[in-house]
Amino acid sequence: MTSARRIDGFAWLAAPALAYLGVLYALPLALLLFKSFSAGGSFPSFAGYAEFFGDSFHLNILWRTLRVALLVTALSLLLAYPTAFVLARARGAAQTIILIAMVLPLAVGVVVKTFAWSILFRSDGLLNKTLMGIGLTDSPVRMLFTEPALVLAAANVFLPFMVLPIYAVVRQLDPRLVEAAATLGATPLHGFLRVVLPLTLPGVVAGAAFVFSMAVSMYVIPSLIVGERSQTLAMLIARSYLFLRDEQLGSSMSAILLAIAVAVVMGSSALVRRLGGGRR
Repeated sequence: MTSARRIDGFAWLAAPALAYLGVLYALPLALLLFKSFSAGGSFPSFAGYAEFFGDSFHLNILWRTLRVALLVTALSLLLAYPTAFVLARARGAAQTIILIAMVLPLAVGVVVKTFAWSILFRSDGLLNKTLMGIGLTDSPVRMLFTEPALVLAAANVFLPFMVLPIYAVVRQLDPRLVEAAATLGATPLHGFLRVVLPLTLPGVVAGAAFVFSMAVSMYVIPSLIVGERSQTLAMLIARSYLFLRDEQLGSSMSAILLAIAVAVVMGSSALVRRLGGGRR
């Protein structure tokens, strides 16, 4: 009886936060989903989804959005994985400096960081001046308004969200695992692939889910880096609401984007639980 009362007490403590989330998140999402299935007073209606999936222009934007998100996730993982090991193995002031370098950029607005990258990518920016200064090119290279620039800028913005989950797993690993594998005849590469890498997969999956979910729905970064030349799904949603005034199409695309993000989060959570169970 006492245990039940404790649970009820904790539930009441969580009630304000749940109400806050329900009013500001759950209710707007429910209205959004309702709007995506209603057209001209009829419900349910799939006109918005039919319009989206029946247009090759929309499908190309969807594929571009997914491709960019996958590339951003892959680049972030490539940079974050060794960084997480360096951060976990560092000691004292070195670890503090690296950790601050990872966390401090989160305090800077996305607009500021993205605008800084847009300045670097300009034809008269620092990158082009450096390339021409060292003789790699005679004329400015077109960087701004390109997909590689978008991937690089987005990976820079989302990198901490990949490093920190991997670091949280790596710091719990015994650094002598590779040495123990070597005593059994494993080479350093074999020990890493068969011992260290499987143990760090939960952090990799969690970080990849974070970065992909944010990259697939980003709006500010592609707006400043590529503009209207290479639209993403989030930009198309904003265009549908703000310029075309087509709320049903915008709601349908928002629901599709939400479904992608939810699928990634649920899939990654199931994969992390499976990996955790496999280790036990």
